[in-house]
Amino acid sequence: MIKLSEKDFHKHILKRMRERGVTRKEVEKILNEGIIEKDAKQGTLGKKMVFTFKKKWEDIYYEEKEVIVYYKLKNGEIILLTVIVRYGKFTNINK
Repeated sequence: MIKLSEKDFHKHILKRMRERGVTRKEVEKILNEGIIEKDAKQGTLGKKMVFTFKKKWEDIYYEEKEVIVYYKLKNGEIILLTVIVRYGKFTNINK
């Protein structure tokens, strides 16, 4: 089980998380339970998950949000790179 600490969240990823509406708890859940993102660049890993949202983001109502976390492993440690978010309605993506 992956447990992230404050030091795992550098300034860039924290900024992107705030801008895109992602929580630290969601990032940790994705790393532990998410499905592999096949579009990650070589040398980079990615995992994604869809969360129930059912509220407005930037004045538009959305049922769900898909969050992708891109990261690298170095000497057994996770280096978080960025998060990507899409809002909308997704079908069975967590399976």
